[in-house]
Amino acid sequence: MMGKHRVSDHDDPRLNWATLSQAERDAAYDNNGAVANSPALIEERNRLSAEKRARPGAKLDLAYGPTERTRIDLYPAADPAAPCLVFIHGGYWQRNSREVFAMVAEGPNAVGWSVAVPSHTLAPDASLSEIVAEIRACLDWLAAEGPAHGIAGPIILSGWSAGAHLTALALDHPAVEAGLAISGVYELGPIRDTKLNAVLALTPDEVETLSPLRLPVVMKPLTIAYGSAEVPALVQDARLFHAKRAAAHAPGALVPIAGENHFSILAHLCRADGVLVKLARSLADDIPAGRP
Repeated sequence: MMGKHRVSDHDDPRLNWATLSQAERDAAYDNNGAVANSPALIEERNRLSAEKRARPGAKLDLAYGPTERTRIDLYPAADPAAPCLVFIHGGYWQRNSREVFAMVAEGPNAVGWSVAVPSHTLAPDASLSEIVAEIRACLDWLAAEGPAHGIAGPIILSGWSAGAHLTALALDHPAVEAGLAISGVYELGPIRDTKLNAVLALTPDEVETLSPLRLPVVMKPLTIAYGSAEVPALVQDARLFHAKRAAAHAPGALVPIAGENHFSILAHLCRADGVLVKLARSLADDIPAGRP
């Protein structure tokens, strides 16, 4: 399923979803299993993130909500008016935290941006509907409290994997100027048929109302990026979501990053010349004059 080949429409396992075994359905969304060196990539990510959090200047573990995981880490730029990249972590809504994604602040900080990395409550302690609400509450908090912490510029919302799904759903938040969705899931129907749903317990209403591919298009700019070596299901979600937005004349590019897989793609946020950093800067450059 993985490799350097160009994914075609015929590679999407969901075309024959009804005929697949449970193991095949699970494999269609198994990013860890599809990347042979994923344990090493994750270990490196965690190491770099621990180093980033230990450096001076970070404002860590700030509460944006009442629960243990409704916390946010801030990495302010020297200029409070600089753009801020808000990055939502992935993990299929049931794994990970802000602490192990601090390294994504390296690239934006290097070009003079602020970065904010929130956590959210994980399933099964929260439903997907509740997780979506927490992200919106986080954006409310950042709009109100960010200036007191040196973050007052335009917000570019970003996320990876499940975080890209949450980015798509929160793009309409009034504090958000534009979005950068990375390696995302934009249709929840098949997820309900995989082992992931044992923890998520998606309801039919959540599938219908929280699948970006089923919702009205938000007309703000949204760049959709993915690695050419992603699992086919995620590649096709990215293409279909961009096509839906393009048909509605919503702004935003579809950007495949050659050779990158679900984990290696994040290196493009860790350095100033990374593709994802360049895409974020392009989004900020397109904010109309006179906007914050």
